[in-house]
Amino acid sequence: MFKLNKALYGLKQAPRAWNKRIDKFFIEQGFKKCLAEHGVYMKGSKETSLLIICLYVDDLMLTGSNMQDIEEFKSVMKSEFEMTDLGKLAYFLGMEYLRASKGLILHQTKYAAEILKKFNMLDCNSSITPADANIRNEVTEEDEGVDPTMFRMLIGSLRYLCQTRPDISYSVGIVSRFMSNPHKTHFLAAKKILRYINGTIQYGILFPKAQETEKLSMIGYSDADWRGDKIDRRSTTGFVFMLQGVLVSWSSKKQSIAALSSCEAEYVAGSSATCQANWFQNVLEELIV
Repeated sequence: MFKLNKALYGLKQAPRAWNKRIDKFFIEQGFKKCLAEHGVYMKGSKETSLLIICLYVDDLMLTGSNMQDIEEFKSVMKSEFEMTDLGKLAYFLGMEYLRASKGLILHQTKYAAEILKKFNMLDCNSSITPADANIRNEVTEEDEGVDPTMFRMLIGSLRYLCQTRPDISYSVGIVSRFMSNPHKTHFLAAKKILRYINGTIQYGILFPKAQETEKLSMIGYSDADWRGDKIDRRSTTGFVFMLQGVLVSWSSKKQSIAALSSCEAEYVAGSSATCQANWFQNVLEELIV
């Protein structure tokens, strides 16, 4: 029997031990954990000096209203942990941040190029749409099967790209339904998404510079088709939320029940959007205080 004095990488308890360690440190420094989003910590207020930390395992993003307070906190972090200061935000968790005259652009150009290279689609002909309007998702006996492992790798890569590409969310959601038993039809649909990405590889989301006089506002939209899936006749929920006119949240997901009417399908979609709106409201209320 051995007693472990220090959590090591690869052990089951290592992530939990690290989270307890970093969480305790932030609390000791006067930060408050966001109740609605446990990966966010805040200190101070917008009237005085506000510091916000976004934590993902051992990667963190720090922002605030006072540059001196940011530098002081980074010095405290360096004295407590072995860390690397990468300077102004440019790359975080596979997402890139480009500063332009109009604001900040969030994109995944590098990641998209890696996907195209990995699946030999860098020199493919581009497509102007990510999917056909009448995409066929049912399977017939004549359909040829494809390698499930390769298909899952492709869909997994595309799903992560959806973090900054709402324009492919619906198309990726459709082909994701066939990862357990993919056929050539589904693989061709996924390749069409890659051809669309090849022609729109520079696409991203622009966060324009905020005006101090602007009042904070959020608008959300929800919609649903009815019995869009030809196999189980379930509907698809879709919603988007815009903060200050900027797209900040989106979803395209098959519903867990078979709606008996278009009204019921819309109600299910509206309920999902309402849950997301409540979460956003809680986060914003904690950050703005």
